[in-house]
Amino acid sequence: MPLPHTWRHQLAIDPHSARHTPRRTRPHGSGGGGRGRVRPLPAAGAAPTAPSTGSSTGSSTGSSTGSSASSAQAAASSAHGLTTERSCAVATAPGQMACKALKVTSGVDSLAVSARSKHPAATPSGYGPSDLRSAYGLPSSGGSGATVAIVDAYDDPNAEQDLATYRSTYGLPECSTADGCFRKVGQSGTSSLPSADAGWAEEISLDLDMVSATCPQCHILLVEADSSSMGDLGESVNTAVSLGAKYVSNSYGGGESSADSSYDSSYFDHPGVAITVSSGDSGYGPEYPAASRYVTAVGGTSLTKDSSSRGWTDAVWSGAGSGCAAYDAKPSWQTDGDCAERTIADVSAVADPATGVAVYDTYGSDSGWEVFGGTSASSPIIASVYALAGTPSAGSYPASFPYAHTGSLNDVTSGSNGSCSGSYLCGGASGYDGPSGLGTPNGTDAFAG
Repeated sequence: MPLPHTWRHQLAIDPHSARHTPRRTRPHGSGGGGRGRVRPLPAAGAAPTAPSTGSSTGSSTGSSTGSSASSAQAAASSAHGLTTERSCAVATAPGQMACKALKVTSGVDSLAVSARSKHPAATPSGYGPSDLRSAYGLPSSGGSGATVAIVDAYDDPNAEQDLATYRSTYGLPECSTADGCFRKVGQSGTSSLPSADAGWAEEISLDLDMVSATCPQCHILLVEADSSSMGDLGESVNTAVSLGAKYVSNSYGGGESSADSSYDSSYFDHPGVAITVSSGDSGYGPEYPAASRYVTAVGGTSLTKDSSSRGWTDAVWSGAGSGCAAYDAKPSWQTDGDCAERTIADVSAVADPATGVAVYDTYGSDSGWEVFGGTSASSPIIASVYALAGTPSAGSYPASFPYAHTGSLNDVTSGSNGSCSGSYLCGGASGYDGPSGLGTPNGTDAFAG
Protein backbone atom coordinates (compact mmCIF):
# COMPACT_ATOMS: atom_id res chain seq x y z
CA MET A 1 0.00 0.00 0.00
CA PRO A 2 1.54 3.34 -1.00
CA LEU A 3 2.68 5.65 1.74
CA PRO A 4 1.11 9.10 1.80
CA HIS A 5 2.98 11.87 0.03
CA THR A 6 3.87 13.48 3.34
CA TRP A 7 6.17 10.53 4.05
CA ARG A 8 8.21 10.89 0.88
CA HIS A 9 11.91 10.43 1.54
CA GLN A 10 15.02 12.46 1.98
CA LEU A 11 18.21 11.03 0.50
CA ALA A 12 21.57 10.03 1.91
CA ILE A 13 23.91 9.65 -1.00
CA ASP A 14 26.25 6.86 -1.99
CA PRO A 15 28.62 8.50 -4.49
CA HIS A 16 29.90 5.14 -5.74
CA SER A 17 26.59 3.54 -6.71
CA ALA A 18 23.10 4.57 -7.68
CA ARG A 19 21.76 3.85 -4.21
CA HIS A 20 20.22 6.16 -1.64
CA THR A 21 18.67 5.69 1.76
CA PRO A 22 15.06 6.85 2.01
CA ARG A 23 13.86 8.39 5.20
CA ARG A 24 10.50 9.79 6.15
CA THR A 25 9.94 13.47 6.80
CA ARG A 26 7.09 15.22 8.49
CA PRO A 27 5.06 17.63 6.35
CA HIS A 28 5.77 21.31 6.80
CA GLY A 29 3.56 24.33 6.58
CA SER A 30 1.95 25.47 3.37
CA GLY A 31 3.28 28.41 1.40
CA GLY A 32 6.55 26.73 0.42
CA GLY A 33 8.41 27.86 3.52
CA GLY A 34 8.98 24.45 5.08
CA ARG A 35 11.96 22.35 4.16
CA GLY A 36 12.48 18.61 4.62
CA ARG A 37 15.23 18.06 7.16
CA VAL A 38 17.58 15.09 7.10
CA ARG A 39 17.73 12.85 10.13
CA PRO A 40 20.95 11.06 11.11
CA LEU A 41 21.94 8.33 8.68
CA PRO A 42 20.88 4.77 9.42
CA ALA A 43 23.45 2.04 9.32
CA ALA A 44 24.64 0.99 5.88
CA GLY A 45 22.49 -1.78 4.53
CA ALA A 46 19.23 -0.41 5.89
CA ALA A 47 16.26 -1.82 4.03
CA PRO A 48 14.42 0.35 1.53
CA THR A 49 10.87 1.38 2.31
CA ALA A 50 8.21 3.53 0.62
CA PRO A 51 6.43 1.95 -2.36
CA SER A 52 6.00 4.09 -5.46
CA THR A 53 3.42 6.84 -5.36
CA GLY A 54 3.49 7.34 -9.14
CA SER A 55 0.25 6.80 -11.05
CA SER A 56 -0.02 3.74 -13.28
CA THR A 57 -2.99 4.98 -15.29
CA GLY A 58 -2.34 5.05 -18.99
CA SER A 59 0.73 2.80 -18.98
CA SER A 60 1.02 -0.55 -20.64
CA THR A 61 4.03 -2.25 -19.07
CA GLY A 62 5.74 0.56 -17.20
CA SER A 63 4.32 2.27 -14.13
CA SER A 64 1.90 -0.51 -13.31
CA THR A 65 4.55 -3.19 -12.88
CA GLY A 66 7.43 -1.61 -11.04
CA SER A 67 8.23 -1.91 -7.39
CA SER A 68 9.00 1.30 -5.55
CA ALA A 69 11.29 4.00 -6.78
CA SER A 70 12.85 3.73 -3.38
CA SER A 71 13.91 0.14 -4.03
CA ALA A 72 16.82 1.63 -5.96
CA GLN A 73 17.60 3.91 -3.05
CA ALA A 74 18.93 1.63 -0.36
CA ALA A 75 21.93 1.94 1.94
CA ALA A 76 24.11 5.01 2.39
CA SER A 77 27.82 4.71 1.78
CA SER A 78 30.27 5.45 4.54
CA ALA A 79 32.89 6.50 1.99
CA HIS A 80 31.71 10.10 1.94
CA GLY A 81 28.60 10.13 4.12
CA LEU A 82 26.86 12.85 2.13
CA THR A 83 23.41 13.89 3.26
CA THR A 84 20.90 16.17 1.58
CA GLU A 85 17.75 18.06 2.33
CA ARG A 86 15.02 19.20 0.00
CA SER A 87 14.82 22.96 -0.41
CA CYS A 88 11.02 22.70 -0.63
CA ALA A 89 8.60 20.46 1.22
CA VAL A 90 7.12 17.72 -0.97
CA ALA A 91 3.86 18.84 -2.57
CA THR A 92 0.92 17.02 -0.98
CA ALA A 93 -2.19 18.77 -2.33
CA PRO A 94 -3.59 18.50 -5.87
CA GLY A 95 -2.39 21.34 -8.06
CA GLN A 96 0.50 22.22 -5.73
CA MET A 97 4.10 22.05 -6.90
CA ALA A 98 7.42 21.70 -5.09
CA CYS A 99 10.86 22.79 -6.24
CA LYS A 100 13.33 20.01 -7.00
CA ALA A 101 16.53 21.38 -5.48
CA LEU A 102 18.51 19.04 -3.20
CA LYS A 103 21.14 20.68 -1.00
CA VAL A 104 24.13 18.76 0.33
CA THR A 105 24.12 19.34 4.09
CA SER A 106 27.14 17.28 5.14
CA GLY A 107 30.14 15.84 3.37
CA VAL A 108 30.64 18.82 1.03
CA ASP A 109 34.39 18.84 1.71
CA SER A 110 34.68 15.36 0.21
CA LEU A 111 33.51 16.57 -3.20
CA ALA A 112 35.76 17.76 -6.00
CA VAL A 113 36.25 21.51 -6.27
CA SER A 114 35.26 23.49 -9.33
CA ALA A 115 37.76 23.97 -12.13
CA ARG A 116 39.07 27.39 -13.16
CA SER A 117 37.74 29.56 -10.41
CA LYS A 118 39.03 33.11 -10.66
CA HIS A 119 40.17 32.77 -7.04
CA PRO A 120 41.78 29.30 -6.76
CA ALA A 121 42.48 29.61 -3.03
CA ALA A 122 38.75 29.90 -2.40
CA THR A 123 37.45 27.58 -5.11
CA PRO A 124 33.99 26.25 -4.21
CA SER A 125 33.15 22.56 -4.04
CA GLY A 126 30.92 21.24 -6.79
CA TYR A 127 31.07 21.55 -10.55
CA GLY A 128 31.41 25.03 -12.03
CA PRO A 129 31.01 26.54 -15.51
CA SER A 130 34.17 25.12 -17.11
CA ASP A 131 33.33 21.64 -15.79
CA LEU A 132 29.86 21.70 -17.34
CA ARG A 133 31.09 23.10 -20.65
CA SER A 134 33.77 20.40 -20.79
CA ALA A 135 31.38 17.59 -19.90
CA TYR A 136 28.84 18.58 -22.53
CA GLY A 137 31.05 19.92 -25.29
CA LEU A 138 29.61 23.42 -25.08
CA PRO A 139 31.14 26.64 -26.43
CA SER A 140 32.43 29.29 -24.07
CA SER A 141 30.62 31.90 -26.17
CA GLY A 142 27.25 31.98 -27.87
CA GLY A 143 23.72 32.81 -26.85
CA SER A 144 24.30 36.55 -27.07
CA GLY A 145 20.94 38.32 -27.10
CA ALA A 146 19.00 35.18 -26.15
CA THR A 147 16.86 35.32 -23.00
CA VAL A 148 16.49 32.28 -20.76
CA ALA A 149 13.56 32.60 -18.37
CA ILE A 150 13.49 30.98 -14.95
CA VAL A 151 10.03 30.37 -13.44
CA ASP A 152 9.90 29.76 -9.70
CA ALA A 153 7.57 30.53 -6.81
CA TYR A 154 8.02 33.31 -4.25
CA ASP A 155 10.76 35.92 -4.07
CA ASP A 156 14.49 35.66 -3.56
CA PRO A 157 15.44 39.14 -2.30
CA ASN A 158 19.15 38.40 -2.77
CA ALA A 159 18.89 36.93 -6.26
CA GLU A 160 20.80 39.60 -8.14
CA GLN A 161 23.58 40.11 -5.61
CA ASP A 162 24.12 36.35 -5.22
CA LEU A 163 24.18 35.96 -8.99
CA ALA A 164 26.86 38.65 -9.17
CA THR A 165 29.07 36.76 -6.70
CA TYR A 166 28.70 33.49 -8.62
CA ARG A 167 29.60 35.09 -11.92
CA SER A 168 32.53 37.12 -10.61
CA THR A 169 33.99 34.06 -8.86
CA TYR A 170 34.19 32.22 -12.17
CA GLY A 171 35.20 35.20 -14.29
CA LEU A 172 31.88 35.35 -16.14
CA PRO A 173 30.68 38.66 -17.59
CA GLU A 174 28.46 40.83 -15.41
CA CYS A 175 24.73 40.20 -15.66
CA SER A 176 22.76 42.84 -13.81
CA THR A 177 19.68 45.00 -13.94
CA ALA A 178 21.93 47.97 -14.68
CA ASP A 179 23.38 46.48 -17.86
CA GLY A 180 20.06 45.00 -19.02
CA CYS A 181 21.23 41.39 -18.75
CA PHE A 182 19.16 40.46 -15.67
CA ARG A 183 15.51 41.21 -15.01
CA LYS A 184 13.27 40.11 -12.15
CA VAL A 185 9.48 40.43 -12.35
CA GLY A 186 6.46 39.12 -10.53
CA GLN A 187 3.83 36.80 -11.91
CA SER A 188 2.08 39.58 -13.84
CA GLY A 189 5.32 40.81 -15.39
CA THR A 190 5.56 43.92 -13.22
CA SER A 191 7.79 44.99 -10.33
CA SER A 192 5.17 43.77 -7.85
CA LEU A 193 6.85 40.74 -6.27
CA PRO A 194 5.52 37.92 -4.08
CA SER A 195 6.53 37.26 -0.50
CA ALA A 196 10.01 35.86 0.09
CA ASP A 197 10.73 32.21 0.82
CA ALA A 198 14.10 30.76 1.83
CA GLY A 199 13.53 27.32 0.30
CA TRP A 200 12.48 28.62 -3.09
CA ALA A 201 15.33 31.16 -2.89
CA GLU A 202 17.75 28.23 -2.92
CA GLU A 203 16.00 26.96 -6.04
CA ILE A 204 16.22 30.38 -7.66
CA SER A 205 19.95 30.66 -6.93
CA LEU A 206 20.54 27.19 -8.36
CA ASP A 207 18.62 28.03 -11.53
CA LEU A 208 20.28 31.40 -12.10
CA ASP A 209 23.74 29.92 -11.56
CA MET A 210 23.15 27.03 -13.98
CA VAL A 211 22.04 29.40 -16.73
CA SER A 212 25.14 31.50 -16.06
CA ALA A 213 27.42 28.46 -16.13
CA THR A 214 25.98 27.04 -19.35
CA CYS A 215 25.30 30.19 -21.36
CA PRO A 216 27.32 33.09 -19.89
CA GLN A 217 26.23 35.53 -22.60
CA CYS A 218 22.52 34.79 -22.27
CA HIS A 219 20.22 37.33 -20.66
CA ILE A 220 18.22 36.02 -17.71
CA LEU A 221 14.58 36.72 -16.91
CA LEU A 222 13.40 35.61 -13.45
CA VAL A 223 9.62 35.35 -13.10
CA GLU A 224 8.46 34.82 -9.52
CA ALA A 225 5.00 33.29 -9.11
CA ASP A 226 2.69 34.38 -6.30
CA SER A 227 2.54 30.85 -4.92
CA SER A 228 3.57 27.28 -5.72
CA SER A 229 0.20 26.39 -7.24
CA MET A 230 0.25 25.09 -10.81
CA GLY A 231 -2.06 27.95 -11.77
CA ASP A 232 0.31 30.65 -10.53
CA LEU A 233 3.41 28.96 -11.89
CA GLY A 234 1.66 28.38 -15.21
CA GLU A 235 0.64 32.02 -15.48
CA SER A 236 4.29 32.88 -14.84
CA VAL A 237 5.30 30.68 -17.78
CA ASN A 238 2.89 32.66 -19.94
CA THR A 239 4.39 35.89 -18.62
CA ALA A 240 7.89 34.73 -19.50
CA VAL A 241 6.83 33.94 -23.06
CA SER A 242 4.92 37.21 -23.40
CA LEU A 243 8.09 39.08 -22.38
CA GLY A 244 9.99 37.46 -25.23
CA ALA A 245 11.75 34.47 -23.69
CA LYS A 246 12.31 31.62 -26.16
CA TYR A 247 13.70 29.33 -23.46
CA VAL A 248 11.83 28.74 -20.19
CA SER A 249 13.06 26.49 -17.38
CA ASN A 250 10.74 25.05 -14.71
CA SER A 251 12.44 23.25 -11.81
CA TYR A 252 9.36 22.02 -9.99
CA GLY A 253 6.78 19.27 -10.07
CA GLY A 254 3.92 17.54 -8.33
CA GLY A 255 1.41 14.78 -8.74
CA GLU A 256 -0.48 14.15 -11.95
CA SER A 257 -4.19 14.93 -12.13
CA SER A 258 -7.10 14.98 -14.54
CA ALA A 259 -6.53 18.74 -14.84
CA ASP A 260 -3.22 18.19 -16.63
CA SER A 261 -4.69 18.45 -20.12
CA SER A 262 -6.18 21.80 -19.18
CA TYR A 263 -2.85 22.96 -17.77
CA ASP A 264 -1.18 21.84 -21.00
CA SER A 265 -3.32 24.00 -23.23
CA SER A 266 -3.36 26.95 -20.82
CA TYR A 267 0.34 27.16 -19.93
CA PHE A 268 2.68 24.93 -21.94
CA ASP A 269 1.50 24.92 -25.55
CA HIS A 270 3.87 27.60 -26.86
CA PRO A 271 5.17 26.70 -30.34
CA GLY A 272 8.62 28.07 -31.05
CA VAL A 273 9.56 28.16 -27.36
CA ALA A 274 11.78 25.59 -25.63
CA ILE A 275 10.18 24.79 -22.27
CA THR A 276 12.15 22.49 -19.99
CA VAL A 277 10.86 20.80 -16.82
CA SER A 278 12.58 18.77 -14.10
CA SER A 279 11.56 15.11 -14.20
CA GLY A 280 11.59 14.71 -10.39
CA ASP A 281 13.88 13.64 -7.57
CA SER A 282 12.06 10.66 -6.09
CA GLY A 283 13.09 7.99 -8.56
CA TYR A 284 10.82 5.94 -10.79
CA GLY A 285 7.36 7.44 -11.16
CA PRO A 286 5.85 10.27 -13.26
CA GLU A 287 5.29 13.88 -12.25
CA TYR A 288 3.62 16.88 -13.80
CA PRO A 289 4.47 19.16 -15.62
CA ALA A 290 7.28 16.89 -16.82
CA ALA A 291 4.45 14.71 -18.17
CA SER A 292 3.23 17.48 -20.46
CA ARG A 293 3.61 16.54 -24.11
CA TYR A 294 4.66 20.11 -24.94
CA VAL A 295 7.76 20.29 -22.74
CA THR A 296 11.23 18.79 -22.71
CA ALA A 297 11.27 16.60 -19.61
CA VAL A 298 14.79 16.63 -18.20
CA GLY A 299 16.07 13.64 -16.28
CA GLY A 300 19.21 13.34 -14.20
CA THR A 301 22.59 11.64 -14.18
CA SER A 302 25.63 11.09 -12.03
CA LEU A 303 28.48 12.86 -13.85
CA THR A 304 32.06 11.84 -13.14
CA LYS A 305 35.44 12.50 -14.70
CA ASP A 306 37.24 9.57 -16.29
CA SER A 307 40.09 8.74 -18.68
CA SER A 308 37.94 8.41 -21.81
CA SER A 309 38.39 10.64 -24.83
CA ARG A 310 35.40 12.65 -23.65
CA GLY A 311 36.90 12.90 -20.17
CA TRP A 312 33.55 12.29 -18.47
CA THR A 313 30.97 9.58 -18.02
CA ASP A 314 27.26 9.61 -17.13
CA ALA A 315 25.16 7.05 -15.29
CA VAL A 316 21.48 7.23 -14.43
CA TRP A 317 21.02 9.01 -11.10
CA SER A 318 18.82 6.91 -8.82
CA GLY A 319 16.65 9.90 -7.90
CA ALA A 320 15.75 10.91 -11.46
CA GLY A 321 12.04 10.76 -12.26
CA SER A 322 10.74 8.65 -15.13
CA GLY A 323 7.73 6.63 -16.19
CA CYS A 324 4.50 6.66 -18.14
CA ALA A 325 2.22 9.68 -17.99
CA ALA A 326 -1.35 9.08 -16.91
CA TYR A 327 -3.14 11.83 -18.83
CA ASP A 328 -0.88 13.17 -21.60
CA ALA A 329 -0.92 11.55 -25.02
CA LYS A 330 2.37 10.41 -26.50
CA PRO A 331 3.78 13.05 -28.86
CA SER A 332 4.49 11.95 -32.42
CA TRP A 333 8.27 12.07 -31.94
CA GLN A 334 8.22 9.46 -29.16
CA THR A 335 8.08 5.90 -30.47
CA ASP A 336 9.03 3.74 -27.46
CA GLY A 337 6.68 0.85 -26.78
CA ASP A 338 6.25 0.42 -23.03
CA CYS A 339 4.11 3.51 -22.43
CA ALA A 340 0.78 3.97 -24.15
CA GLU A 341 0.94 7.67 -23.26
CA ARG A 342 3.75 10.21 -22.90
CA THR A 343 7.06 8.83 -21.61
CA ILE A 344 9.32 10.71 -19.18
CA ALA A 345 12.12 11.86 -19.75
CA ASP A 346 13.45 13.27 -23.05
CA VAL A 347 17.07 14.21 -22.25
CA SER A 348 19.15 14.65 -19.11
CA ALA A 349 22.05 16.39 -17.39
CA VAL A 350 23.85 16.21 -14.06
CA ALA A 351 21.52 15.94 -11.07
CA ASP A 352 23.15 13.63 -8.51
CA PRO A 353 24.08 15.70 -5.43
CA ALA A 354 27.10 13.41 -5.01
CA THR A 355 28.38 14.88 -8.28
CA GLY A 356 26.65 18.18 -7.64
CA VAL A 357 27.12 21.76 -8.76
CA ALA A 358 28.43 24.82 -6.93
CA VAL A 359 25.77 27.42 -6.03
CA TYR A 360 25.95 30.73 -4.21
CA ASP A 361 22.97 31.62 -1.99
CA THR A 362 22.73 33.91 1.02
CA TYR A 363 19.02 34.35 1.70
CA GLY A 364 17.63 32.92 4.93
CA SER A 365 20.08 30.74 6.81
CA ASP A 366 22.28 30.08 3.77
CA SER A 367 25.79 31.42 4.17
CA GLY A 368 27.10 31.47 0.61
CA TRP A 369 28.75 28.61 -1.27
CA GLU A 370 26.86 25.32 -1.24
CA VAL A 371 26.53 22.20 -3.38
CA PHE A 372 23.21 21.25 -4.95
CA GLY A 373 21.79 18.47 -7.04
CA GLY A 374 18.37 17.36 -8.19
CA THR A 375 16.77 17.68 -11.60
CA SER A 376 16.43 21.32 -10.61
CA ALA A 377 20.01 21.58 -11.86
CA SER A 378 19.48 19.70 -15.10
CA SER A 379 16.43 21.66 -16.30
CA PRO A 380 18.10 25.11 -16.50
CA ILE A 381 21.21 23.52 -17.97
CA ILE A 382 19.18 22.07 -20.84
CA ALA A 383 17.18 25.28 -21.34
CA SER A 384 20.49 27.10 -21.71
CA VAL A 385 21.81 24.54 -24.20
CA TYR A 386 18.71 25.23 -26.31
CA ALA A 387 19.66 28.93 -26.15
CA LEU A 388 23.18 28.16 -27.33
CA ALA A 389 21.72 26.18 -30.24
CA GLY A 390 19.77 29.15 -31.58
CA THR A 391 16.20 30.39 -31.84
CA PRO A 392 13.67 27.57 -32.44
CA SER A 393 11.88 27.74 -35.77
CA ALA A 394 8.41 29.29 -35.80
CA GLY A 395 5.65 26.81 -35.04
CA SER A 396 8.08 24.13 -33.83
CA TYR A 397 7.99 22.08 -30.65
CA PRO A 398 11.61 22.04 -29.44
CA ALA A 399 10.95 18.92 -27.35
CA SER A 400 11.09 17.08 -30.68
CA PHE A 401 14.55 18.33 -31.68
CA PRO A 402 16.69 15.77 -29.79
CA TYR A 403 14.71 12.92 -31.35
CA ALA A 404 15.90 14.07 -34.78
CA HIS A 405 19.56 14.25 -33.68
CA THR A 406 20.14 11.27 -31.41
CA GLY A 407 23.75 10.96 -32.57
CA SER A 408 24.52 14.33 -31.02
CA LEU A 409 23.89 13.16 -27.46
CA ASN A 410 25.91 11.14 -24.95
CA ASP A 411 24.03 7.88 -24.52
CA VAL A 412 23.59 6.84 -20.88
CA THR A 413 23.60 3.06 -20.59
CA SER A 414 24.11 2.27 -16.91
CA GLY A 415 22.42 2.98 -13.59
CA SER A 416 18.86 2.64 -12.35
CA ASN A 417 16.19 4.69 -10.59
CA GLY A 418 13.90 1.86 -9.46
CA SER A 419 12.44 -1.47 -10.47
CA CYS A 420 10.06 -1.98 -13.39
CA SER A 421 10.50 -5.61 -14.50
CA GLY A 422 13.67 -4.90 -16.44
CA SER A 423 12.10 -2.21 -18.59
CA TYR A 424 14.11 0.64 -20.10
CA LEU A 425 11.75 2.93 -18.19
CA CYS A 426 13.81 2.73 -15.01
CA GLY A 427 17.35 1.98 -16.10
CA GLY A 428 20.08 3.14 -18.43
CA ALA A 429 19.90 1.46 -21.84
CA SER A 430 21.36 1.81 -25.30
CA GLY A 431 19.37 4.45 -27.10
CA TYR A 432 16.32 5.75 -25.27
CA ASP A 433 15.58 5.09 -21.59
CA GLY A 434 13.26 6.72 -19.08
CA PRO A 435 15.60 8.25 -16.47
CA SER A 436 18.06 9.81 -18.95
CA GLY A 437 15.91 10.04 -22.06
CA LEU A 438 18.06 10.11 -25.19
CA GLY A 439 21.12 11.15 -23.18
CA THR A 440 23.10 14.24 -22.21
CA PRO A 441 24.28 17.07 -24.48
CA ASN A 442 27.26 16.48 -26.75
CA GLY A 443 27.47 19.97 -28.17
CA THR A 444 24.35 21.86 -29.20
CA ASP A 445 23.27 20.14 -32.43
CA ALA A 446 20.60 17.99 -30.76
CA PHE A 447 18.83 21.13 -29.53
CA ALA A 448 18.55 23.01 -32.83
CA GLY A 449 15.61 22.94 -35.18
